[in-house]
Amino acid sequence: MRDGGMRTNWAGNITFSAERVHRPESTGALRSLVAASRRVRVLGSGHSFNDIADTDGALVELSGLPPEIDIDTAAATVRVAAGVRYAELAQRLHESGFALPNMASLPHISMAGSVATGTHGSGNANGGLGTSVSALELVTPDGEVAVLSRDKDGDRFDGAVVSLGALGVVTALTLDLVPDFALRQHVFTGLELADLDGHFDAITGAAYSVSMFTDWRAPRFGQVWLKQLADAPPPEFPWAAPATGPMHPVPGADPVNCTAQQGVAGPWHERLPHFRPGFTPSSGAELQSEYLLPREHALPALHALAGLGADIAPLLQICEVRTVAADRLWLSPAYGHDCVAFHFTWVPDTAAVLPVLARLEQRLAPYAPRPHWGKVYVADAAEVRSRYPRMADFRALAAELDPGRTFSNAHLDRLLPA
Repeated sequence: MRDGGMRTNWAGNITFSAERVHRPESTGALRSLVAASRRVRVLGSGHSFNDIADTDGALVELSGLPPEIDIDTAAATVRVAAGVRYAELAQRLHESGFALPNMASLPHISMAGSVATGTHGSGNANGGLGTSVSALELVTPDGEVAVLSRDKDGDRFDGAVVSLGALGVVTALTLDLVPDFALRQHVFTGLELADLDGHFDAITGAAYSVSMFTDWRAPRFGQVWLKQLADAPPPEFPWAAPATGPMHPVPGADPVNCTAQQGVAGPWHERLPHFRPGFTPSSGAELQSEYLLPREHALPALHALAGLGADIAPLLQICEVRTVAADRLWLSPAYGHDCVAFHFTWVPDTAAVLPVLARLEQRLAPYAPRPHWGKVYVADAAEVRSRYPRMADFRALAAELDPGRTFSNAHLDRLLPA
């Protein structure tokens, strides 16, 4: 964390309420801590931008637990400790001939925290990170260990994957794997918003994963990143010009932090993220917001955002637009429909950003956007609840597994009132 040891999130915009952070070094110690605590929240890699991880009770880090990564080659699965980060897991999988089908932009983030908040990655046919989970292990309020699996728990399991930390302390995840694969990354510059009107599906489907970046100073995308399977022919992308050198999504930032581009083939985990694990992608001097909405509304929503360009641009570092495949995880922002995601990296000025978010959310409201659980948004809890058809079922599941609300906090008390 930052600020000379003061416990804050990565961006420094949230100071945690807990007097101390616990770092148990065994599952037994964690179980004892949970059983003895009035309230418990888990802090992952600290990459949330709101108070979802905060608590006035016991704040727990899982990085002290053994960093187990157990690959079952016959079943093509891996059991991984919750505190392991994606970069660490990915390297081990690659060395063993396996891969995950998707990764987020940052490989620095922790496994359990990423899954619990619905973090997703990109690609028309690629589901969010939680869609690879086939089982999870969690410590319940009494310190016992429960296991939920896709095979045995069915619908309830779909409710437990994106859990917001409300069901227990997840200590391990089992993930489905795919064979190792390679990608090439190509960057193009100067895509006009008007070109998306007749070609949105072709543009977002031009590669395995596609990300478009704009500063909204004009209705155009300064960069488009295509992550293409290495054995596919070179991408046909007539709407923009190839970049002449390495790029960083944020104009003016050093591309040394970014994964290799210009069509150089490399393993999946060195191309799917935008940023290299050995580099800090930024100083943390930013705020982030993100909204996912049905893909069918992508074009009118893009034009609505373009109409707010004069409000957005002065406070924006960069906006990323990408697509995510539908899933059936109850609290996933992609539940029930293919999505387009609008991600905003703002300057670190909360007082200035919040009024712009209010106007932005109002413009997007006709398309029922779901905010990313770990980022800044202004929609009230009732409105957010209304956009999840299985929210009532999730509240019932939380009441069943945590009747005393040990794993709640102020954020979840608003979202899931007793």
